[in-house]
Amino acid sequence: MKIEKSERPDTKAGAGTAETPRKPAARKAREHVIRGIPVSPGIAIGPIFDTTEVPAEAPRRRIAADQAETEKQRLADAVALSRKQIIKLKSRLSILPEEAQEELAPLLDAYVMMLGNSRLLRGARKRIENELLAAETAVQDEAEAIAVVILAARDDDKAGLNRRAGEVREIARRLTRNLTATPFRSLKGVPEGAILVAEELTPADAALLDPSRIAGVATDEGGADGHTAIMLRALGIPSILGVSGLSESAMRGDQAVLDGSTGVIVLRPGEKALEKGRESLTAFAKERAKLAKLRRLPAVTTDGEPVELQANLEIPAELPLIAQSGAQGIGLLRTEFLFMNREDLPDEEAQLAAYTQVVDAMGGDPVTIRVLDWGGEKDMEAQASGIAPTHTGPNPALGLRGLRLLLKRPELLEAQFAAILRVAERGPVRILLPLVTNPNEVKQAREIYERVARRLRRKGVAMPETLPDLGAMIETPGAALAADAIALEADFFAIGTNDLAMYTLAVDRAEVDVAHLYDPLHPAVLRLMQFATEAALRLRMPVSVCGEMAGNPRLVPLLLGLGIRCLSMNASAIPRVKQAIRALDIADCARFARRVMEQSDPERIHELVMSNAPGALEKA
Repeated sequence: MKIEKSERPDTKAGAGTAETPRKPAARKAREHVIRGIPVSPGIAIGPIFDTTEVPAEAPRRRIAADQAETEKQRLADAVALSRKQIIKLKSRLSILPEEAQEELAPLLDAYVMMLGNSRLLRGARKRIENELLAAETAVQDEAEAIAVVILAARDDDKAGLNRRAGEVREIARRLTRNLTATPFRSLKGVPEGAILVAEELTPADAALLDPSRIAGVATDEGGADGHTAIMLRALGIPSILGVSGLSESAMRGDQAVLDGSTGVIVLRPGEKALEKGRESLTAFAKERAKLAKLRRLPAVTTDGEPVELQANLEIPAELPLIAQSGAQGIGLLRTEFLFMNREDLPDEEAQLAAYTQVVDAMGGDPVTIRVLDWGGEKDMEAQASGIAPTHTGPNPALGLRGLRLLLKRPELLEAQFAAILRVAERGPVRILLPLVTNPNEVKQAREIYERVARRLRRKGVAMPETLPDLGAMIETPGAALAADAIALEADFFAIGTNDLAMYTLAVDRAEVDVAHLYDPLHPAVLRLMQFATEAALRLRMPVSVCGEMAGNPRLVPLLLGLGIRCLSMNASAIPRVKQAIRALDIADCARFARRVMEQSDPERIHELVMSNAPGALEKA
């Protein structure tokens, strides 16, 4: 895997390399079994590839009073470089699985915020001025002071506190490496099929892993609750963390068997251990193959009720995964990839080319294209450059974002509408409006939509006689409660459960202090979903769910029972969701949903949902 260039600061003479080979130790030929913390299930058999990272040489250093401005400028330069590196890393997220993106994107957003006018940088600058400390010393001192305060907080969520302190320390580490021109870890030499061994991996390191090449991961440090562990699970790489003494025992090239479900890694396995590993690998592969066979089978319940399973798409590069999953179309094409990390905005022709690639690849299956959901927590280079308005404010999630921003900048919406109308000649498409909060917003968008269509027709541009449907995302309580009125303006609904839960519960999942309160099964969230679904069904209008809930097999009975018949999810989740659907009876699902919706206690709802397997709902 080639590491992003932005992850390698310019090195000074004598700075060394990102990876220093460990001195050869006496090879231990005997089998060695080590236990760690299982964090990502799966079996890996392959050679060890060990990687170490050269520590940044940053001894404590004081400066003369006349050097303070120079040190502050050094810090500013390191901040700018670090920010550029993280934005570059964010651009890579689009090729990762959706679960990995959803884990890493908020973390990188937090990193970007800490590289702004944060307590860390304000404190570091003050230490340079008042204590006459070198920039790297000031950064390290301030970061450690903040981490100590975080860890001393009275909170039962110790794992969350540790993650938050780790975030501060990670930014300090990055700044220090850039201040001292120390290269970052390089993963470009990891051979295909290898088991990566390291003392510790940061979340940024994990984001550079290619799950199609890396067989497994094992580290000396880390735990099951950290960002790195969550990332590895999202990537689907069999992994074990917290394997004490691993780096000392493992030698590059050693054969190993890693079981990410039990937390055991066997170094230099004997024939018996190898055979057991192969059997486990075969069993794991058979389970995956069993799910793969479902690709050719319909998503239909035992009583013959069809359910439409579609995939969410981040970038066109994911199209092969969608084809392999057996998806019946794309239920959510996020168009932000067209706008990210570029110095200008994509024009109509550039957008048409991208949409054409997707529509043609789907071979007649429907594609739902969500227009730009820009603003809020999203940090795009084009936005930062001033080409589009920057509105952060004290609470970006409640500011100018989504459809609000597009209505304020109608030229953005017009270019997207035009490109989508033109590509609609090639295959069935629908258009989805993000962050709708009232019916008038849909009405305004439709006026622009129809105006663009009239302009294209006057120019003789080929487009369908009947305009593609224009739908509304239901992802705020206001939209859900106004669903009856919005349904009169929209052609279909797509319920975005992630944001709906966030706005309903006033919880940001990226904020460790409140993340434990995020609960899509909260009765308030479920009632809003029910209200919106019933509003659509009364008008015989299509309604789908496209949030994380759609991809959870355990939640399928509840969603079907509420009347949902279209689910859009990460492509990798489709086989298991289809497997669940094929074991269900709609009447059972309806009875189960009624029982769940009668509950007011979130814990009781969780008990009901999690304890009932598909096919056994009548026992609920």
